[in-house]
Amino acid sequence: MTVQIYPQLEISETLAAGPGPGNTDARVLAAFSRAGMADHMQGDVLRGMIECKHMLRRLWGTQNTHTFAVAGTGWSGLDTMFAAVMPGDTVVAFVNGTFSGIDAQTLHIKAATAQEHEANPLNPQAASVVVIDVPHGTSVTGEMVEAALAEHKPKWAFMAHWETGSGRINDLRGFSDACERHGAMGLIDAVSSLGVEEFAIDDFPGVAGWASCPQKGLCCLPLTYAPVSFTDTYIDALKTRGAYSYVHNPIFEARHWGIVDGQDVEKGTYHRTHSAYAVSAFHESLRLALQEGLAKRARLYRTHEAVLREALTAMGCKVTSNMTSLVVLNLPPALAGREMELVQNCRAQGFGIWPTLSAPVQVRIGILNLLDRGVITKIVRLFAEAMRDLGAEVDQGNIDALLDSRYGTCVAA
Repeated sequence: MTVQIYPQLEISETLAAGPGPGNTDARVLAAFSRAGMADHMQGDVLRGMIECKHMLRRLWGTQNTHTFAVAGTGWSGLDTMFAAVMPGDTVVAFVNGTFSGIDAQTLHIKAATAQEHEANPLNPQAASVVVIDVPHGTSVTGEMVEAALAEHKPKWAFMAHWETGSGRINDLRGFSDACERHGAMGLIDAVSSLGVEEFAIDDFPGVAGWASCPQKGLCCLPLTYAPVSFTDTYIDALKTRGAYSYVHNPIFEARHWGIVDGQDVEKGTYHRTHSAYAVSAFHESLRLALQEGLAKRARLYRTHEAVLREALTAMGCKVTSNMTSLVVLNLPPALAGREMELVQNCRAQGFGIWPTLSAPVQVRIGILNLLDRGVITKIVRLFAEAMRDLGAEVDQGNIDALLDSRYGTCVAA
């Protein structure tokens, strides 16, 4: 039998202008590639992990000792955060997009009883979970959270901070305050906000658990480390009741990061094989974020998103998002219904924009780690060209003049 040997895989360079993964900084890639082959208990690897947890605390603005990172993607971090939710627990989850919807499904799975799992093994409907569906394109408000928690009095409340499925920022202050008033332990999906917006999690005491990801605001590599942070209240609940997890148990995960019994210790205990390459890349991404500073980075995102938003609006698109790293839009009426066609045409040309993953179908254009006038100008011109290819009338001269005008007055340009 002839054995087929495939040619070496070569992945061409693309402009990743979607909701994430973001464009990995060249310095992070260099840190990944130059790491020496080392076992997970080698001294430099352990030192790097210790430094990572301290840098992560600074970046997230917290004194939470249980602040570390979970090997994997953002889903790994979220699963770790949801580990404390047990069958029968009362939960209120706010959904206003694809990813908060998946989070709500995860909470159904965690909170479902054995009987509820048997009734619907792949999508159990836990009676103890209340999902508040917020219309697409609408943010979760503090008033919505207050009303739901006052009515249902749950043990846990969940919300995405930034929902990339619809491009909406939800009311973190209102959520935290409502959780405090009603004695709920808040859980926040911060996958898209960490490293993009300037906020300190210790300013939101109603939130007991946080989970993020490596490849969006931090601009590290996918499948490296997903940041998480837990308050003492969360950890005490976990100690009291346990969790049906070993791999994603926050207490067990923390031990390998030198966090034992709520204290930083010199050396952690083993239960996971960590990669020297991944540790090195994650370490460098945190260093770069702290060197630049969140205040400056957040300002750059606001500046460039505003210019991109105005240029797209001038082309006849309607922007429905309010995130600063992602623009979600409806095409002009003449192109309505052709969103997938436009996205596929762009991706075929190495211009990686995305559709929304649920109805209504919209177009998503992201600027993760693309905080530069030249790149934003390229994105605008590529998108205008794609619209013209579908028959739209876009005056490139007017668009270029708008970019020149806005960047002429921008410090960030």
